[in-house]
Amino acid sequence: MEFGLTQEQRQIRDEVRKFAENEIRPVASEYDREEKYPHEVVDEAAKMGLLGAHIPMEYGGAGYSTLESMLISEELFAADPGIGLCVISSSFGTEAIVEYGTEEQKEEYLEPVARGDAITGAAITEPHAGSDVSAISTSAEKDGDEWVINGNKMWITNGTVADYVVVLCETDPDAEGRYNGFSQIIVETDRDGFTAEKITGKMGIRASDTAELILDDVRVPEENLIGTRGAGFLQQMQFFDATRTGVAAQGVGIARGAAERALEYAEEREQFGKSIGEFQAIQHKLSEMFTDIEAARLLTLKSAWAVENDSEANLTKLASMAKEFGSRIAVEVADEALQIHGGSGYVDDFDVERFYRDAKITQIYEGTTEIQKNIIARELQGKGIV
Repeated sequence: MEFGLTQEQRQIRDEVRKFAENEIRPVASEYDREEKYPHEVVDEAAKMGLLGAHIPMEYGGAGYSTLESMLISEELFAADPGIGLCVISSSFGTEAIVEYGTEEQKEEYLEPVARGDAITGAAITEPHAGSDVSAISTSAEKDGDEWVINGNKMWITNGTVADYVVVLCETDPDAEGRYNGFSQIIVETDRDGFTAEKITGKMGIRASDTAELILDDVRVPEENLIGTRGAGFLQQMQFFDATRTGVAAQGVGIARGAAERALEYAEEREQFGKSIGEFQAIQHKLSEMFTDIEAARLLTLKSAWAVENDSEANLTKLASMAKEFGSRIAVEVADEALQIHGGSGYVDDFDVERFYRDAKITQIYEGTTEIQKNIIARELQGKGIV
């Protein structure tokens, strides 16, 4: 087994770590407190080629593999989960265009994202349809050479800052089969009938924009359909292995960021005439935290490798294992890191308070912990992958 990174991958990791330390960490508290989208930081990330890192080079992207994207996510989230999410989510929805879009769609929608001239979003979840994606009711009806879209989307990342969103909607209500009849359609956010309302008061990842979308007779041209009509749900499912692996990497980054800050604090904080890091109770906490992080990282990297190379049909199981474990470790390590800080960790003078709040979302989005366990069990029993 080869556990080492290539020279290029190490260079990517080191450059992103330097960027995160210099551009993200100093301003993280400001954007968190103000629940403000960090346009300036995202612009700087664009100059480094970090936006749409998965977008192929022929469309202006870096063309990074899933594993390389995971390295980027860990470094960004170790600096600050909220701003880190803003950077990696700037291209949400473009995965579908890369895989299923026409050449015209790729040129029109991918290149601006890679340059940092456009922000995107993926509009899937609805107020009544979260884990049960097939329960969505947003509809798109054909009217001449246009689609007319009506519906309500909820918890949409980049909802108020996006230039366009990829909307999953029902286009063929009479189609047979629970997962048929859905399509993905590109909707520019300046279209008549499209409104977005920012959701405030989130517990964590407060720098990241989250919104409710209303689509009221929004008209888009028929060429905005991505791929085959009626195949949108199955298209969307193809990306969950990669995106859930991505959340696992986020969890590793959050855990590492919290643990590193706890280690620094333990070395500096003195009680009873010596640093608290000299007490065995604290040493054991730190030992367990960093061991769990290493285990989560290895599982995440294995899942990322499998996205590109899997030949044993166990990718979905691995991705759900990585997502469930990585997010659990994020929450547990952040909790212990705050405990090491004591009362100081309970106020926002220290980063660990923010990491504690930010960690929880990784157990919710891209499929809850409970859904991941259901998928793992189903895979173990050989009952399919959907």
